[in-house]
Amino acid sequence: MNKSDQLYLIKLGEIVLKGENRNFFERKLRQNIKKKLSAFSPKFVTQKGRLFLRVSDCQEKVVSTALSTTFGIQGFSPALSVNKSIDEILQAVLKLMSSTPKEKWNTTFKINSRRADKSFPLSSYEICCQAGDAILSAYPGIKVNVHNPDTTISIELRDRAYVYITSEKGPGGLPVGCAGKGLLLLSGGIDSPVAGYRMARRGLRQDAVYFHTYPYTSDEALDKVKELAAAISEYIPEMSLYVVPFTDVQLEINRNSRDEERTLLMRYAMVKIANIIASKTYAKSLITGESLSQVASQTLESLILTDSASDIIIFRPLIGLDKEEIISTAKKIGTYEISILPYEDCCTIFSPEHPMVKPEKEKLTEVYQKIELDALIQEAVEITIRTGIKMDLYKKGVQN
Repeated sequence: MNKSDQLYLIKLGEIVLKGENRNFFERKLRQNIKKKLSAFSPKFVTQKGRLFLRVSDCQEKVVSTALSTTFGIQGFSPALSVNKSIDEILQAVLKLMSSTPKEKWNTTFKINSRRADKSFPLSSYEICCQAGDAILSAYPGIKVNVHNPDTTISIELRDRAYVYITSEKGPGGLPVGCAGKGLLLLSGGIDSPVAGYRMARRGLRQDAVYFHTYPYTSDEALDKVKELAAAISEYIPEMSLYVVPFTDVQLEINRNSRDEERTLLMRYAMVKIANIIASKTYAKSLITGESLSQVASQTLESLILTDSASDIIIFRPLIGLDKEEIISTAKKIGTYEISILPYEDCCTIFSPEHPMVKPEKEKLTEVYQKIELDALIQEAVEITIRTGIKMDLYKKGVQN
């Protein structure tokens, strides 16, 4: 092994519950990790419930950033791999302990042992005892606490002995790409990035579409959406952002409808456009950040109207969440501070003072059809701009 190589033990989550198609999910997970760490020659070994990753010349913070944003991972740790000899195991335990911050040398610890190889001559309990004695001898200030330790050292006996300290948490879920592809309707608000994140956690790969009404919405608003797309692209590899020039469609709706109808008609037109882009990009679903009754366009009647505009399924992963729950997730994934930047999108700028909350689907559909937007919609699709979104993982890992 090259001295610059680093081994990581990755704990698999929901994937281990899969049956005969488990290999498909594991392969997707390896592919997603490899895309993020391709510059560091990643190599993989898969064992029951575990994935072992070896990378070369890579900072630990970079690997941590990559793995903590890859769905399908329950937890991960830098690990040492040694021969299945109790002497080598104890040496590895002491080496790991010496690499921990010195302030932890006077706190508490616990040893976990998992003996998958039952031919090993010592029991799990005996391994724990010997490893614990070695640490107590080497670090007189430290104490054992099996219930709430400051440091947990784990030992796993498999094809070799693997030793690692308390693992970092992964995001769980399923690997992106194992559940097909969708198109996220991304605004500059708090909700839609969270919706994309939640669907990605269920394995849905996504592109995003943004409706830009320049000059009514500024270039700063567009930059804000690009920044949001970059933030969630940490979780959704190879995301593209489609920027739709929506001004002419929006103005035509405003000229030919009543004030209270406009938000719903705008939403209807957006879904129509999103369907066309989805068909061109092989997406089989739309994703929105709608939450039931949060605003007028998200009442039950309004959602029924929006659904009628789509030929493909619309996922609404936030439908039963309140605003505080959504904000909590936005803060966790790093999109909240971007979303609250004071640059309004078209949904906000053109929002009527008294929007319709209980539309009759047939009547609003008839109003929409009379406006005859097909030509403008087709033109908007034809001049839509695709932008590739790529997160600079190395830069982010170093900054963190």
